[in-house]
Amino acid sequence: MTPRASGPPDATGASTSVDQRSLATALTSNLRDVCEDRLGEISWFKADWQRGGAATGMSTYRQDDGHAMPVVLKLPVVGRELVWLRRLQDESDPDPVVPRLFASGEAIGGYDLAWLVMERFEHGPLGLRWHDDHVARVAEAAARFQAGAAKFAVDRPAADGAWEAMLEESTASVRVNKIAHSRRWLAALKATRSRLEEIVRPWSERDVAWVHGDLHLANAMSRHSIDKGPVSLIDLAEVRAGHWTEDAVYLERQLWARPERLKRHKPIRLVAAARRRLGLPVDAGDTRLATIRRVLLAASAPKFIRSEGHPKHLEACLSWLERGLGEIK
Repeated sequence: MTPRASGPPDATGASTSVDQRSLATALTSNLRDVCEDRLGEISWFKADWQRGGAATGMSTYRQDDGHAMPVVLKLPVVGRELVWLRRLQDESDPDPVVPRLFASGEAIGGYDLAWLVMERFEHGPLGLRWHDDHVARVAEAAARFQAGAAKFAVDRPAADGAWEAMLEESTASVRVNKIAHSRRWLAALKATRSRLEEIVRPWSERDVAWVHGDLHLANAMSRHSIDKGPVSLIDLAEVRAGHWTEDAVYLERQLWARPERLKRHKPIRLVAAARRRLGLPVDAGDTRLATIRRVLLAASAPKFIRSEGHPKHLEACLSWLERGLGEIK
């Protein structure tokens, strides 16, 4: 086993960003050595949109032909992210759906810490500025990601939530926090609870494959333009076994409180169409599965009031919950 120094920050993001940057700075010389002095000057930073605990740095990486490419360094990274970045490298694709990986490892400087040096995108994240084509471009990228990941066997079951407990916590949150439209919320949550077995059974029986798991505009980058061209997806730490509609509904859900942004572009339809173009399965029952997923996610919003408690978002979740309950047959 690689020796550990006392008390290193772990790769889960539990330590503060200051700790991670301090560790990264201390390991800079080790990174230069393991990268064979191909790295230029490194500037460590914490991006506004970055949610994880990894230290992130910008630099350049000298390729075999002498050309210096702009790169991003991350240390530490979750092992799952490194695994999937490695798996999805495709030199035959001129515009791969994940960042190009220049160097990586599972240990550095005596620590069991995964690290990577990857391509730095010129444009993005898309979430920094809205454009009407964002949804369609990210939906296409989701299908491309799923197609690439489908080459690898699913070796674990899909994780399902403790839905009964979730409904109880959401109900308690509505009462304690005096959420707007509390009577409608309580009625909708009661209706969901009374039909929970009917709702959850088809979801638990769904076919599963690998999904990105964290599909939103802040994880979408482009080599071409913020407003056009193929999109590549970053932050693969949440890749998991699931149904393709999980990615599509997750993307849609980010915009529930901004319905005008979903008028022209429907994530479920867009991802389904892209999957068909790529030869991936889309079944007749997938629309119903998407509705079930919406219901379960919408019903969970009051439980996570600290992160999802914006009144406009909660009101949108309530509307989707009521609508979904009416659509599930």
